[in-house]
Amino acid sequence: MRNLILVLGDQLDLHSSVFADFDPDRDAVWMAEVAEESEHVWSHQARIALFLSAMRHFRDALRARDWAVHYRLLDAHQETTLGTALAADLTRFAPQRAVLVQPGDWRVEQSLRTVVDGAGVEWAQRVDTHFYVEPHEFEAWAKGRKELRMEYFYRGLRKSHGVLMEGEQPLGGQWNFDADNRGAFDRRGPGLLPAPRRFMPDATTREVLDLVAQRFGSHPGALAQFDWPVTAEQAQAALADFIQHRLPLFGAYQDAMWTGEPYLYHARISAALNLKLLDPRRAVDAAVAAYRAGSAPLAAVEGFVRQILGWREFVRGLYWLRMPEFADANALAADQPLPQFYWNGETDMRCLRESIGQTLALGYAHHIQRLMVTGLFALLLGVRPREVHAWYLAVYVDAVEWAELPNVLGMSQYADGGYMVSKPYCASGKYIQRMSNYCTGCRFRPELSTGADACPFTTLYWDFLARHQQRFARHPRTALQWKNLERMDPEQLASIRIQAQVLRERFATP
Repeated sequence: MRNLILVLGDQLDLHSSVFADFDPDRDAVWMAEVAEESEHVWSHQARIALFLSAMRHFRDALRARDWAVHYRLLDAHQETTLGTALAADLTRFAPQRAVLVQPGDWRVEQSLRTVVDGAGVEWAQRVDTHFYVEPHEFEAWAKGRKELRMEYFYRGLRKSHGVLMEGEQPLGGQWNFDADNRGAFDRRGPGLLPAPRRFMPDATTREVLDLVAQRFGSHPGALAQFDWPVTAEQAQAALADFIQHRLPLFGAYQDAMWTGEPYLYHARISAALNLKLLDPRRAVDAAVAAYRAGSAPLAAVEGFVRQILGWREFVRGLYWLRMPEFADANALAADQPLPQFYWNGETDMRCLRESIGQTLALGYAHHIQRLMVTGLFALLLGVRPREVHAWYLAVYVDAVEWAELPNVLGMSQYADGGYMVSKPYCASGKYIQRMSNYCTGCRFRPELSTGADACPFTTLYWDFLARHQQRFARHPRTALQWKNLERMDPEQLASIRIQAQVLRERFATP
């Protein structure tokens, strides 16, 4: 064997560079299902099912080309880690080279590289053409910068790839339409919404669902509503559905939340992108084409493009620049355990009950539910960042570490001390009240910070400001929040801090 082509569960790209010179007579593809990838964090059942189903469909697509695919089914072999499975097959096939693109997880890359080197096989890592930017290019951009800001990175990519540009200037005269994309629904709510296209399980997926229910039934989450795209064709159909039916209002309401409406105007394609079933260029080009055709406003299209061309590429570059130290970042010295209700949704805070309940049912929550509900509460409470990271990696179907870890540790928890974002995303319960209907019918009142009816978000918000006053009081982007703290009556602040400590003790109890 010349090349053993390693394809991991988040590398399901039929146009991958690893296949560029594939010779069916001398090369073979290697894929493996192993328990470790579902158990190193206690993964949501739908996340496990998505990976396994997409992998099996990809295997079948390669075999349809009459290519040799050595595919290890879960529990068909004794090896339970990728490393041990690969070691056995390197001995079995004795290839000259192990060919792959960079894994999406530092842990996996280190494990596989150790195994390949130990077997005396050449490690041949190809450029990953799925992304716009390679890690070494991001490193060159970041060199010498004291702070890394996505906005400037994003502008450079807009220019170099000619996306939403008029010559050297941004289309519409501004780079960022974020201020136009913060709408909330009035008391009537979103009204009739265009539901995203569903993909009903075929025989392969049903087989996987049965396996997951039997093998991983004690894991969090549920499988009853599993309808994710698991092939490249389905991923493209999901993108087309979003562009036609939800993109026009995506921008205006991308930050809004509403009870019983998990998807609203969101794309629901992040899982397909992160498993590489969908090329990000196709998503960006489709959105730009919608604007050019007059079917979607510029603010919505720019907001969507920024998430893919901007944030997605930025966090990947940051991940590989900062690992492995990034995973242990804890700049705010947070030391609380993750509350148990994150795993079962059993809390009397309605916003958290809705967001976590939806997450457990679907393996999905949109970015504001993640950043400004579940993430915000963990930040204000002072949860250990490593535990927050492990929870996000476990419960969302789109979670691959290169995308999830920077967003959680850097953006949501400010654990990197401001290397990724300039200020912590801290807010009181009033933010959630403004952006959702979650506070309606909740027993807590977001305007109160003390007493039996005080919103825990609001109590913990003021306590957070007090605990970190020395760090942020003179920060140019946070000074106003800490000025408000200075105006507070000392007795009121003392009462808040006592109530916050009671909350921490309550949520630390198993």
